[in-house]
Amino acid sequence: MSIKPHVQAVIDGIVTGKILETFDAYYADHVVMSENRTDERVGKQVNREYEIQFLDNVHEFHGAQVGRVIVEGDHAAVEWSFDFTFKDGNRVKMQQVAVQTWEHGKIVREDFYHG
Repeated sequence: MSIKPHVQAVIDGIVTGKILETFDAYYADHVVMSENRTDERVGKQVNREYEIQFLDNVHEFHGAQVGRVIVEGDHAAVEWSFDFTFKDGNRVKMQQVAVQTWEHGKIVREDFYHG
């Protein structure tokens, strides 16, 4: 079975601002996540808390856009552009690539690559 529908569901959830709901639905309990392959965070609860801390600093989510999406077997890469205003008033437009490994319809590893 192709992971393409699952990858698209994650994209759709994030684009519509349902970040935590999407995380809860599509990330495995033993997920490993990292920024630029450093400081790995292990486990769904640890990573969910990381997401909550990030979102707690966001004043306004202006949107997200997706560039290229590559799906090959159990792996996907998604090119993202995000636009946020943080509570300190700083507006940030951020680009990153999320590289995912999937098992049984859940993300088991996701590495975010950004400048």
